Amino acid sequence: MRIMIVGAGQVGYFLCERFSNEGQDVVLIDTNKERLQKIERDLNIMTVHGSGASARILAEAGIAKTQLFIAATDSDEVNLVSCIMSRSYDVETRIARVRNEDFLEQGLLQHEDSLGIDLMISPDQAMCEEIVGLCHVSAAFDMAEFAGGQLMLLGYQISDGNALVGHSLMDLQQRDGSHNFVMTAVIRGSQTIIPRGQDRIEAGDRVYLMLRRSDIPAVERIFHLTSRVPRRVFIIGGGTTGYLVARSLEDLKVDVVLVEKNRERCTYLAENLSRTRVLNCDGLEAHDLLDEGIDRADLVISLTESDTTNLLSSILAKHHGAGKCITKITRHDFVPLLSNLGIDVALSARQVAASMILRYIRRGAIGAVATIMGSDAEAMEIGVPHLRKFDNIPLKELKFPMGAVIGAIVRNRQVLIPSGETLIKSGDNLVVFYVKNAATAVEKLLRPEG
Repeated sequence: MRIMIVGAGQVGYFLCERFSNEGQDVVLIDTNKERLQKIERDLNIMTVHGSGASARILAEAGIAKTQLFIAATDSDEVNLVSCIMSRSYDVETRIARVRNEDFLEQGLLQHEDSLGIDLMISPDQAMCEEIVGLCHVSAAFDMAEFAGGQLMLLGYQISDGNALVGHSLMDLQQRDGSHNFVMTAVIRGSQTIIPRGQDRIEAGDRVYLMLRRSDIPAVERIFHLTSRVPRRVFIIGGGTTGYLVARSLEDLKVDVVLVEKNRERCTYLAENLSRTRVLNCDGLEAHDLLDEGIDRADLVISLTESDTTNLLSSILAKHHGAGKCITKITRHDFVPLLSNLGIDVALSARQVAASMILRYIRRGAIGAVATIMGSDAEAMEIGVPHLRKFDNIPLKELKFPMGAVIGAIVRNRQVLIPSGETLIKSGDNLVVFYVKNAATAVEKLLRPEG
């Protein structure tokens, strides 16, 4: 498939890397020649120097042979214009990223059909949805939904004092006996482990569990964890994301304090939020924040445009006793280091937006896709081909590739958490967790052609 991406920023690069690794024919357009040259050296893609809003550049890049068009520059105008221009060609899918707050308020995202755009993504809206979702499963540091929200992939940090430290997965299965979760991965330092029965849990592990949404309380009890919606939240940064999160938390009746250093922005926030207290100060002013009770906050969310401010404000809040921190980070390569600094959850706007794009374009045969922050792993929902070799075969006989594990089976809208004896049937949807070097083997095994 020919994929054309306009914009060589963080989202564009992430998507180029993913599609290139899958062997897709990728063309990247950007006005920054030096950045294009560097990306061309790193990835097996074609680059074109110029503006994505230029008909000549689009033609030169091969728009006439393109099936998927993604506009992800820092300019909403370029993204929208380039997508609209691509309507003159037989492009199957057009996706645009938009950031302007006015587009959100005026409902443009709900009227993308009128512009001939299949999907318009707001990174701020995507971040808001991710953060509010994490508020509902507060014990987790990462989450993704499958099977229309019935199935959850949740990441949990195992602390030093957790009673499960030193126990193997086999111990957990024998202790629980209900088979209501699958441990799909363990992130240990920079290593992603697809665990087997004899593997043991260590302090500091970040474990990923696949489970039904209805089973979250029971599974959290097994892991000595408890999720509850926070009662008191501080948001550092009153930009678009901060505003959207505050508005969403107001609907949950959460006590919110929103910290913003720009006085004019504070006026806007105070006028447009009904229950949130707006504080005009810097997110690093410890005295002012303590006066407002940040030390008693259940959750602190740092969402400024500065990684330094986000990291330091989170560390400051934790030092003074705040319960949990969610930190926006731009530098994706910093993410694996943050747990050592006491950062509970690190969110990359790039990865959140890119994951939404991947979920959209892989819908259908693949129902949902989730990329795992700070690792080379991914989870996806994919259909079992209608072939005799897949009909009523026990999971243990499937010879699934190393580096991959089936976390759940979706059959007739019902979610099954499998064991080795569970029978797979043609037409099932499998939710598969795998590391990057196992992707080709998984695809080959489940290829419809057999």
